[in-house]
Amino acid sequence: MSAAPSPVFETPQRGFSRHPINVPVDLIALRSGVPENLPGRCTDISEAGVGAVVAGELATGQQVAIELHLPNVGLPVRARALVRYQSKLHCGLQFVGLSMEQREMIRYWVYRSASEPTFGDFKFGDLRKEEKGEPATAEASTGTAEPAVRPSRRIRIGRRGIFVLIAGMLLMAGVGWWQWQKSWSELEKRAPESGLRVSPETMDKRIVTKVDPVYPEAARTAGAEGLVVLDAVIAPDGSVKSLRPLSGTDLLVRSATEAVQSWKFEPYLYSGKAIEVETTIAVDFRLN
Repeated sequence: MSAAPSPVFETPQRGFSRHPINVPVDLIALRSGVPENLPGRCTDISEAGVGAVVAGELATGQQVAIELHLPNVGLPVRARALVRYQSKLHCGLQFVGLSMEQREMIRYWVYRSASEPTFGDFKFGDLRKEEKGEPATAEASTGTAEPAVRPSRRIRIGRRGIFVLIAGMLLMAGVGWWQWQKSWSELEKRAPESGLRVSPETMDKRIVTKVDPVYPEAARTAGAEGLVVLDAVIAPDGSVKSLRPLSGTDLLVRSATEAVQSWKFEPYLYSGKAIEVETTIAVDFRLN
């Protein structure tokens, strides 16, 4: 049986060529309103988006935040993106509202990573030669250039101009960082600041004080056993605010509720602030 072909990152912006790259990339995805960091590696990049291998599951159409460092670029690229596809760990991410500053950073990296960087007809190698008093081209040094061919006019940029260009790009990147932070803050506002539901596994690791329930003698005599499941609301200070039984016999539910009511959890933090959360607590009663 032949393997299915790997998906191709498709984007409506066909004018941007992709460039291979191998650098770490950090993704931030909202899961049940909670930001989750997913590490990965960027495999290619363009002004339209990136291809990456990410250590986590993503859903097509999901919005994420991306941060990666391009070689030879002082500031990181930070942008929002949509998940276009994911096959196993490979995914394609399309930039959403990429600012001009971020585009310039990508273009600058492409320029620096080229084998012979150029700005149009201008070449940095020619600039170095001219500063040393050497001819800019091989034809000029050997005198073999055809006289009928008129040399093209080149744009000359001094070192000061280059430094001004780089400083301007860094300034624009700083503005882009502020815009990225503002956009991601708007995305985070969609998450609730209280009443967040947290998985039982996560809250189980945050238990500070745990009291085991007493096995009711009446239930023991009747041979009653089984799992009691409680829906719990944990206050910002880590105390149990309320409990609601979801399953279990009445005798066991009463004993489990009395015990869990005295449990204490480490406060759950969201954006550095302790908040109220909901979770599920299971108490298992076994005769043996």
